[in-house]
Amino acid sequence: MPEISRTRPGANMRLIEALQYRLPIAGVVSILHRGSGMLMFFLLPFVIWLFDKSVTSEISYDTFASAFVAGIGGVPGVVIKLVVLALIWAYLFHAIAGLRHLWMDATHSVSKQQGSSSAIVTVALSTILTVALGAKLFGLY
Repeated sequence: MPEISRTRPGANMRLIEALQYRLPIAGVVSILHRGSGMLMFFLLPFVIWLFDKSVTSEISYDTFASAFVAGIGGVPGVVIKLVVLALIWAYLFHAIAGLRHLWMDATHSVSKQQGSSSAIVTVALSTILTVALGAKLFGLY
């Protein structure tokens, strides 16, 4: 019997090689779920600073509010708004994807079709909510 040779990635796969694989939407959502968690973790000092400035005193609240308009420390206000928008997306995506995982665990929904459709709902819902809150953040309504 002839031996079938299969090529599989080595133990030391580079990132560029990993990006060549075409993942299903559920795989992309899984990776984004981890990425959004990391983004929130790394931006936690910024969130703590925002919270501190918003509740310490009236003067610090004015500093907080003006950071979104005029910027702070040489960083323009629009950059701060974009960072906050990234945090909004990370929180919403991470929360919705987490609820998706809890729902799949509770109902034992592990078929490819259910995983794909719930991943699409996760992306769509988090995008719609991020756009709505981003419009509010940037003063569009």
